[in-house]
Amino acid sequence: MTSHSRLIFGFHSTLAKLRHDAGAVREIYVDSGRHDARLRDLLAHAEFAKVRVLPVPSVRLEAMAPGARHQGVIATVDSTQRHVTLDDVLDTLDEAPFLLVLDGIQDPHNLGACLRVADAVGAHAVIAPRDRAVGLTQTAIKVASGAAETVPYITVTNLARTLRELKERGIWLVGTDAEAEDDLYAAQWPVACAWVLGAEGDGLRRLTRETCDQLVSIPMLGSVASLNVSVATGVCLYEARRRLASQGSAGT
Repeated sequence: MTSHSRLIFGFHSTLAKLRHDAGAVREIYVDSGRHDARLRDLLAHAEFAKVRVLPVPSVRLEAMAPGARHQGVIATVDSTQRHVTLDDVLDTLDEAPFLLVLDGIQDPHNLGACLRVADAVGAHAVIAPRDRAVGLTQTAIKVASGAAETVPYITVTNLARTLRELKERGIWLVGTDAEAEDDLYAAQWPVACAWVLGAEGDGLRRLTRETCDQLVSIPMLGSVASLNVSVATGVCLYEARRRLASQGSAGT
């Protein structure tokens, strides 16, 4: 891999690149022991885009990306090309969107930890405002422990407008607020959803809060009043993932 290339992992990221930015994809490594329909679909897109596919043993994939959640697919892409957009991700999903929105996170350690949680639960993308937020710094990338390469991190100029666009696509916005009447564990929400969490200390900005379809609170049974944003992200996303598993992808 050259200094002008990087790795992306997993079906969603690779397929989005093939469909919307195929010129940036140099080659794709796939698990030689995998032969399912999902891989066949990816191979068909790679063939159409004239991108070389290299079947390799799973141990080689592990060596290329130690500890990464690659799903048997790793692509080498040109790092000078544009990044995947939110439309790229949403237009290539074959399941209900499961997104994380971070409203103005300032601490790179928290951002990295949130990305790591998003990867662990299988979130399709993390969305954040371009301004008044920390951005994907080297510290955030290091804390993410590989998740910065596996989960699309999409920055937007106008977060409120992006949230409205998500709603137009039928994605339910669930925000967290310590004062919300709905308890996380008692509340109900649709399968297609985006979890919206606010900055350390200040929480969601007013316009972000007002744009959400629903607000929920995390029960606090001890003496502290709130949780760190990355911890709150883990609590909410794992509860959402637990319900997806129990519903078998059925709606609420």
